[in-house]
Amino acid sequence: MSGVDVDEFSRDLHACQARLDHLWKAVLHPPCQRPPWGTAVPYLCRQRAALPTARSSRERAPTNVRIDPSSLSFNMWKEIPVPFYLSVYFFDIVNPDAILLGEKPQVQERGPYVYREFRHKSNITFNDNDTVSFLEYRSFQFQPDKSHGLESDYIVMPNILVLAAAMMMENKPMSLKLIMTLAFSTLGERAFMNRTVGEIMWGYEDPLIHLINKYLPNMFPFKGKFGLFAELNNSDSGLFTVFTGVKDFSRIHLVDKWNGLSKVSFWHSDQCNMINGTSGQMWAPFMTPETSLEFYSPEACRSMNLIYKESGTFEGIPTYRFVAPSTLFANGSVYPPNEGFCPCRESGIQNVSTCRFNAPLFLSHPHFYNADPVLAEAVLGLHPNQEEHSLFLDIHPVTGIPMNCSVKLQLSLYIKAIRGIGQTGKIQPVVLPLVWFEESGAMEGKPLQTFYTQLVLMPSVLHYAQYVLLALGCVLLLIPVIHQIRSQEKCYLFWSSSKKGSKDKEAIQAYSESLMTSAPKGTVLQEARL
Repeated sequence: MSGVDVDEFSRDLHACQARLDHLWKAVLHPPCQRPPWGTAVPYLCRQRAALPTARSSRERAPTNVRIDPSSLSFNMWKEIPVPFYLSVYFFDIVNPDAILLGEKPQVQERGPYVYREFRHKSNITFNDNDTVSFLEYRSFQFQPDKSHGLESDYIVMPNILVLAAAMMMENKPMSLKLIMTLAFSTLGERAFMNRTVGEIMWGYEDPLIHLINKYLPNMFPFKGKFGLFAELNNSDSGLFTVFTGVKDFSRIHLVDKWNGLSKVSFWHSDQCNMINGTSGQMWAPFMTPETSLEFYSPEACRSMNLIYKESGTFEGIPTYRFVAPSTLFANGSVYPPNEGFCPCRESGIQNVSTCRFNAPLFLSHPHFYNADPVLAEAVLGLHPNQEEHSLFLDIHPVTGIPMNCSVKLQLSLYIKAIRGIGQTGKIQPVVLPLVWFEESGAMEGKPLQTFYTQLVLMPSVLHYAQYVLLALGCVLLLIPVIHQIRSQEKCYLFWSSSKKGSKDKEAIQAYSESLMTSAPKGTVLQEARL
């Protein structure tokens, strides 16, 4: 033993006691950190909630598609970015002389003659009742590179002015019919004519027009030239007033009035005269397979309804395909709601004479597709089939915007021999096709790319991003949990060793107290040195 003063030993003993007390507190209050519940994980959850997911994009769709200068689709509505084409097919009559002798007509399809269609809206006026009024102008430009023929090609067709005037005179006095026959002969008019495509489309001068306007001013509503599409070129389709969807989104794009009318007066029932649906360019978003497409067509003078057929994609964009039901042009016997469009002939053709200066004109699908078979059998050269002659619209169901469309219609003329008018010869009653046309358009180029990126790609990326962030949040959640477990294991080991150390401390303290009590003051206790 070395000589150590008892006071010095006491100070060392108190220092050891302090260290043991510090370790004891550490055992009772281990330095184990709480997992950072309020930091990384909630932050990631907040970020996931803040992402513009597919659902939130759907919720913002009403703001994006309504007719408002601040909406994303306004410029698309105002200046349609889709290139439209009008493809026209003529029925060239092979046997005009034989038809006058009572034989069955034979036709040969010519075309297509393709025109680029340009559309733009003007006179856009926002009204106080959540509607907007506008005029839409159209113009056409011939596309030789897309056509099978030129506008200078000659086509043999029925002389619509002569045969229509003859039909209108059917129930007139015989004296008036004879005067009409004399006028036709004087002017050199015949039942069939040979005109160029350009003349048939956009108009030709005919002295018969001036004669009829002079003596029968209410027979034909037009002046000057006559052409099948003359009234469509460089003109508007009437003043449309539609709902904007700003105040009442459920009525977005629906037609309120056309030319100031809430309904037309061409037909024989209130239901048929109703102006239903949209103007035929955009529809309400959030479509389902139960949705139908209704629109008002000024050219057909009526509202039309298309039905869902199937789901598909167009250039990677999901679409719903809508087609014409078999009842679209059905007569009243087959489909009673169409009774108001009569007087009717065979089912599958619609009489539009009441809105086409009372000329016996009929609207149908091309080649009488979906019509009574007797119509196609009455004319040689017709071959109706679904692939070539059915119409469709491919619509993006979330926005109601058309991606791809092909609307095909046929115009026909009912002709027959009229007693007292020699120019009609022995023509047997027949609905003779004149022309069928296809209005088509598909989104392409930059508008298509923008549409795909914003409405397909980004929602898809954001949809999967939320799950990636959720997985990342789970990983960050496990890190502090593992850290907590490991820290508690260390604390347990320290606690076990500290319990043993505390027993040694108690033994040393008891031994030192006994020595201090029994030993004389100032004694050197070298044995107490450790």
